[in-house]
Formats: sequence, C-alpha cells, structure tokens
Amino acid sequence: MDLVRPAYVAGQFYPGEREALLEEVASLLKAAKTPPLPGVRGVLAPHAGYGYSGKVAAESFQALSGFRGQAQRAILLGPSHFVPFLGVAFYPYRAWRTPLGEVAVDLEGGRRLLERGFPFLRLEEPFWEEHSLEVLLPFLQVALPGVPILPLLFGEVDPLRVAEALLPELSPQDLVVASSDLSHYHPDPVARERDRRTLEIALSLDAEALSRAEACGRLPWASLTALARELGWRPRLLAYATSAEAFGDRRRVVGYAAVAYGLD
Repeated sequence: MDLVRPAYVAGQFYPGEREALLEEVASLLKAAKTPPLPGVRGVLAPHAGYGYSGKVAAESFQALSGFRGQAQRAILLGPSHFVPFLGVAFYPYRAWRTPLGEVAVDLEGGRRLLERGFPFLRLEEPFWEEHSLEVLLPFLQVALPGVPILPLLFGEVDPLRVAEALLPELSPQDLVVASSDLSHYHPDPVARERDRRTLEIALSLDAEALSRAEACGRLPWASLTALARELGWRPRLLAYATSAEAFGDRRRVVGYAAVAYGLD
C-alpha cells in the first residue's frame, strides 16, 4: 500500500487551493523582516492558522531559506494535541501531501530511530488530523523546495532523552524545526509577560525549565533547546506576536514566537 498522509487541515488552517496557498506563503515570506541566515540550523515556529501566526512563522522559514540548496533533511518536532501517549511517534508514510504537492519522508532515518526503541514508537493515530507539523509544510515547500522531512510527534516524554537519542542521527546538513505556540487564552498584557519569561528561559538554553513552561509544544521545543546547547547553536529571537495583533481581541489571546538557533 502506498502510504501518503493527506492534507487534513488544508482549507482550515491554511488555503486549500494550490494557487491561493502558494500566493499566501510567498507573500508572507517576502514580507518577513528576517534575512536568510546561512548559519541557522534550527528554528521554533508557531502552528496556528496562517491568519493568526503566519507572519511569525514566515520569519522562521525565511531564516532557514539561507540553507536552500544545502539542506539534506528537515527534522520536524511537534506536539500531539489530541492523542495522548508515552514517547515520540513516527509513522512510515512515504510522503505528506499538501495542496502544493508531496513532501518526501526520510524512511531510512525513521527506521533507524524506531530501531533504537523507546522513546521512539511506530504509531499512526497521533498523526490523524494533527496540525502541528502539517502547517509547517507549505512554508518548507516554498522556502526549501525538495527537502525531505523526518516528522516526529511528541506525547509525554523526557525531552532531554529525546535530544540525546537524536544527536547521533544529526548531520551538518540537517535542519531541526520545533513547532509550538506560547501561552493560551490570557488577556494580552498577561500573555505578553508570561511569554516574555518563557522566551527568557528559551534564550538562556535552559531546556529543563523550558520543558515546564506554558507552551503547547514545550517538549519538542525543549528537545531543540537541548540539541542547541549540546551543539553550540546560539539562539536568536526573530519575532513575537499575539493573536490580538491579527484580530484585535485582547481579552483571550495566544502567543507566537519565531526563534532561530545557529552557529552565527
């Protein structure tokens, strides 16, 4: 059976038609203030609908576009929002589909991780209708066309253990993208203060404290942070916003940040 993951949230989180999606992503990347950063090896990107967090996500992927033509693979780390489990899930889809086409999956890399055993597990159900990785793909397809992915979904797991297990798998041509929004449903001033503290922890590369922060993707983000600390990647805040900036409602907002990690 030819396993291709469908675009579950196309038409919801991002445009479902190819030309409209291509136009939106290209426009967001063109408007980004961050230049391509060839030294960047990892980023944090938000995963809300593009109307909410697309401008912030574009800053992360515009930074990664400096690796265009050099990237071997993008390792995607995201939270499972709907299916609880212990460990980190991989499922051997041949590709993931979006309205822009198919993105190939690094099946050999996934096989190597599964052979390591826990925390890596072969699970499909967490990937059904999960948006945390899918919404990254159109940006990846435009900023870094042709780059295959190794998509990993986090349940409850020690993020430092995951980082330790991923280290031998990383090559200098790999990129790591962690998917997370920040605080949820506080008044805008409260959200900004909580997110300021979370970003302060992240920028100090305190993976342990970050794993307890108020962010829905705190465990994937903490794994990226632990990798950055081990490999000497320096963090840099590229952008921060709340949903109030997109839609004006300051009563209950969600925070979004773009952070780059690299050798420059």
